[in-house]
Order: sequence, then structure tokens, then C-alpha cells
Amino acid sequence: MKRMSLSIALASKSPRRQQLLQEAGFQFRVVLPNIEEIYPDDLTPSLVPAYLSALKAKGALHLTKPNEIILAADSVVIQDGRIYEKPTDRDHALEILSSLSGNIHQVVTGVTLLSSLGKERTFSSFTEVTMEKLSPEEIEFYVDNFNPYDKAGAYGIQEWIGHCKISKINGSYLNVMGLPVDLVYQNLGAFL
Repeated sequence: MKRMSLSIALASKSPRRQQLLQEAGFQFRVVLPNIEEIYPDDLTPSLVPAYLSALKAKGALHLTKPNEIILAADSVVIQDGRIYEKPTDRDHALEILSSLSGNIHQVVTGVTLLSSLGKERTFSSFTEVTMEKLSPEEIEFYVDNFNPYDKAGAYGIQEWIGHCKISKINGSYLNVMGLPVDLVYQNLGAFL
């Protein structure tokens, strides 16, 4: 596959997704669909990211050029069947990290590729993450010194918590950052 010749419209404002695509050598432009990220209450938690990525991709279709492939993604953290999305404020971030502390959780990223011709491919990546116990002081330190508000599960694997408190990852590290680039690459090849 000739990565450089692809015309990709990334339907995401995530700086981490943009960074990962750039580091992988993809050329893309960012488009921002104006959609509400709402999913059915009865949807199985592990299916939510794929559902939302498809919603974002379809919402971006009118913003793209005929030859572009839309790439949309959504990530959530799941523990004991509960979805932890981005925290709404400081107290919510503290609550989320307190819940994840000392436990194993799953990061699920759904990705959708969509062309103007209606060709669509949606897939998900699943990574199991073991977070060591965080003291209340460590949780406050992280929330006050890093920006957890744009991160599912209120933490970034590439930051302090990832360096000091994640003891095991079963699956893709880049998935935990927000985009399973290996699967994107494979699926783009199959999509063309």
C-alpha cells in the first residue's frame, strides 16, 4: 500500500491521533463533524467505540472531498462493564482514577474508514491494562499537573501514570494512546 498517496480526512481533533498518524507517515487533513456522541443505552459497552466512530465518519462525509477516505475513531475505558469516557471536571477525573486505581481495565478503540462512494469498514482494538494502586495524593498530583479532561479514563498512557503506575499491558500500546495504527494500516490496505 502506498501510504503517502492516500488522501485521508481525519475526523478527530485528538492531538494524539494526529501525532500517531504523522509518525506513521500518513498525509491527512483534519475535519471536525458536528455530531452528538450519543449511543443507545442498551448497547454492549465494548461495541460503543465502533458505533461512535461510524457516527463520526458519517457526520464528516459532507466535509470531505470525493477522493478522500474518512478515518474516524473513538476510545473508551471499560471496567466491570462500566464505560469511563472523558471526565467532565476535576471531581469526575478524581473519581474515575480512584475507580481504576489498583484494577485491570480494558481500552477499546473503534475505527471507521468511509469513502464518498459509501464503502465502509469498521473495526475495534482491545487492550487490557493493569493499573497499580494510586494514593489519593498521586491521583491529585496527576489531575492537577496533567490534562486528563480530553482523555478516556482520565489518563494518558504516555504520561506520568503510564510511566509510573501501569504495570502490564496486554495488547496495543498505541490503542491505549487512542489509535491502533497497526490495524489502521492493515485495514486501509484491505479497504483500497
